[in-house]
Amino acid sequence: MERMSGPYVIRGSVSLPESELRWRFSRSSGPGGQHVNTSDTQVEVLFDLAATRALPEVWKERALDRLAGRLTGGVLSVRATEHRSQWRNRETAARRLAGLLAEASAPPPAARRARRVPRGVTERRLADKRRRADLKRGRSRNQGWD
Repeated sequence: MERMSGPYVIRGSVSLPESELRWRFSRSSGPGGQHVNTSDTQVEVLFDLAATRALPEVWKERALDRLAGRLTGGVLSVRATEHRSQWRNRETAARRLAGLLAEASAPPPAARRARRVPRGVTERRLADKRRRADLKRGRSRNQGWD
């Protein structure tokens, strides 16, 4: 596993500078055995999305809009607890934050353009409908239950 440090790349040449990330560490629940009660392995990374200058303004507006439900006072928080070591949790949290920001700041997908329904699709649907109707019609006649 490669060790990641420094600026976390979001997309292209845009990255998050380490100076804009705030880290909090605490005791993690989960695996760890005797080690778990003595070390702060849970990692929470905080990123002030509203005040950052690292993202282009357009991306920042998109991300603020899309992540509105996850923000607390304009600050985005991501937590990682799945590893026993603090630095692995730190890398996981940073990757998760970068991925979240990349997805939230991505341009909207191109609008879907309506197309004419192909004739074959309509014909198949109507043929299936006729077959089903014939099947049901066949059930009601000549049951022989007299």
